[in-house]
Amino acid sequence: MNSHSHSHSRISQVAVHLPEGRQNSRAIEDRLRAHSPGLRVPEGLLRRLYGLEERVVASEDTLPSDLAARAVERLLAQAGLAPAKIDLLLFAAVSADVQEPANGHIVAAKTGLACPVFDVSNACNGVLNALEVADAFIRAGAYRRVVIACGETSSRLSRWTLTDSREMRLGLASLTGADVGAALLVEAADSPGIVASTFMANSAGWQAATLFNPHHARRMPHGIHIDSERLLASFTGLDVQGAQWLKEQNTDLHTVDLVCVHQPSLPFLHVFCGRLGIHPDSVVSTFPRIGNAACATLPLQLALATQQHRLRPGAHVALFGLASGASAGVILLNW
Repeated sequence: MNSHSHSHSRISQVAVHLPEGRQNSRAIEDRLRAHSPGLRVPEGLLRRLYGLEERVVASEDTLPSDLAARAVERLLAQAGLAPAKIDLLLFAAVSADVQEPANGHIVAAKTGLACPVFDVSNACNGVLNALEVADAFIRAGAYRRVVIACGETSSRLSRWTLTDSREMRLGLASLTGADVGAALLVEAADSPGIVASTFMANSAGWQAATLFNPHHARRMPHGIHIDSERLLASFTGLDVQGAQWLKEQNTDLHTVDLVCVHQPSLPFLHVFCGRLGIHPDSVVSTFPRIGNAACATLPLQLALATQQHRLRPGAHVALFGLASGASAGVILLNW
């Protein structure tokens, strides 16, 4: 236990690793036609339904831990920290090399970290929940420096063989998944960096998007199934709770410097922004040219905003996490 208890935590660094590969929506549609000859796949379908131009794709031999490790190495280099200076590693992603042991061990072994590790899992909200955990640990004085690592290889979940219109309705969104590595450094601080957070769930909606474990749920459908309409419906009410909480925090989203929102598609982003009364242009757009980066989406927006000089020290930031389940979370930050 650390005796110098700090009462606050802050995100001090963010790093992202984007693999070289790109696959545009036309190439995705062509491949779908080749594998699913019985389907009629109209030209420009992915752009029209989801707003996808292209997605980032890693080489076949790249593992989620490889992408996470690349991001962690970049993070440590930016921070000028040796691996020995990190007290805890949290791995948070939908993707995973293994079900046992924790994926955090693989990332730690690849990056030279010798600290405790564990995985945090909550569909696309894993990183947001890892921030909640890191903040609580640091404020309790248990750790001073926590690294959150994320490696997503969502393109591997693409379902190329779809037999009929029902399968297409549940399988098409799988073709928007992206491959991204991301890492965040959360440190003890004298003033609040992570200012406040709230988390909500509507667990009755869990069936809207599923990826069953083939080892343990053998009779369940294989591959990822996403019912976009049911998924959107499962968030009903959570946006109202979130807006009410922001009011209680005296936070007006129009005066916040940066809003980051999870982006499973462009229409989803527009609906969400509409409900919160914010202009979609005020959010860093990641979906059209990267794809659905799952847990890496929020750190990706922070990293891009930093590069674009939209995120400077002292900025007020709101992170909105949305995940199948359904779950939602909001974290308010001072950068």
